[in-house]
Amino acid sequence: MTEKNWQAIKICYCQHIGSEVALEAELIFPPEHLPDSGPRVGAHRCSQGLNCNLDGRPSCIWAGTNPTVEPFSEGL
Repeated sequence: MTEKNWQAIKICYCQHIGSEVALEAELIFPPEHLPDSGPRVGAHRCSQGLNCNLDGRPSCIWAGTNPTVEPFSEGL
């Protein structure tokens, strides 16, 4: 059976909301009968994406409201 988990890939300070956030990736692990294949990345999100979206300003690609802004690109 396929398993999906959200795992933090980077923790950094977000100036948009003024606090630390965790940038997360949804990892999709293959079923047990396919042990040699590694996990796939299904999606990305920010741990504070909901709070970002509630303030009414477009933020960044991690919150899903502004695909042209990638504020955490260095080091990823």
